Amino acid sequence: MEKNEEARPTSNLERVIVSLVVLIATFIVLWLGFEFLRGKETPQWIEMIVAIAWGVGGVTGLFLVAEFLIEGLPDRWKTRLTPLVFVGPALAILGWFLVMPVVRTLYMSFFDASSKTSVGLDNYVYAFTNCSMLEAFRNNVLWLVIGTGFSVGFGLLIALLADRTNRRFEAIIESLIFLPMAISMAGASVIWKFVYDFKPAGASQIGALNAIVTALGGEPQAWLLLQPWNNLFLIVVLIWLQTGLAMVILSAAIKGIPTELLEAARMDGANEWQVVRNISIPYIRSTLVATSTMILILTLKVFDIVFTMTGGNYGTQVIANQFYVEMFRSFQYGRGATIAIVLLIAIIPVMWYNLCQFGQQSEAFR
Repeated sequence: MEKNEEARPTSNLERVIVSLVVLIATFIVLWLGFEFLRGKETPQWIEMIVAIAWGVGGVTGLFLVAEFLIEGLPDRWKTRLTPLVFVGPALAILGWFLVMPVVRTLYMSFFDASSKTSVGLDNYVYAFTNCSMLEAFRNNVLWLVIGTGFSVGFGLLIALLADRTNRRFEAIIESLIFLPMAISMAGASVIWKFVYDFKPAGASQIGALNAIVTALGGEPQAWLLLQPWNNLFLIVVLIWLQTGLAMVILSAAIKGIPTELLEAARMDGANEWQVVRNISIPYIRSTLVATSTMILILTLKVFDIVFTMTGGNYGTQVIANQFYVEMFRSFQYGRGATIAIVLLIAIIPVMWYNLCQFGQQSEAFR
């Protein structure tokens, strides 16, 4: 018995050493395989098959070796390290493909257009003093307030109304409202560009909105040139697209409200508005926050709609489109990197608030 106990630490140590050697060797083999595939001019279908087999087999090997390594450790370390076997690869990939580009972009933001000469904070001064950037900030705030507010508001309203209709009609209504989500932002922008299309008075109007206006005796308008109202016409496209998403998520949350709770409130004399305000909305508050945050982040990064419909002209510039202009049209790489960092910094508080909400919700369920 004592002999086995004395031998156990040695065997565990040997197991750890062997596992580490095999783990390092597996990494080296995977890397050599990657270099081999990258350096050979072979048909793409052969590269695809080899890459899949190599990748799946290599990752499987890594998991098996890592598990074998952890099983040889004391229970205290086994408990601590087991989650890393499953989370570690994902964290490594996120670190390489997300953290490193952010660090590189931050580094580039302190250099000039050629990324060779340091300019200090000049790019950041430009980002917060240039007229185009100030216009972009102003418009982004408009998009955030109106776009997010109306998308979530309409989604909540439709979800509440649909929940009180016949189940068969509810499915039809929700399907029709959700349908625009199947269209890309660029595709929706093209559709709405035709809706806003303008022809001079007396000409045949192919734009749906001007066709209606002229049919009612009005004058056709160049809707996308009317400042500052053209920003609102662009925001309508976002609302049309995102209302369906908000509706589906909030509808699922509403259906999770206990029927007994709603019936008890109605029996106590509460009308429908009181039921919604005092029971439904507080009950789905976490879902409402998550949905709003998701659409808020998407709105903050809006690009396709502006780029497709106006190109940022006529007072419709937004941050993401300004980044595109600086980086890929003016070739001002330092300024483009700065705008990307500014956009990231603007998103961080929203993400932090969302994570705090999730943390509070998790604590509530424990």
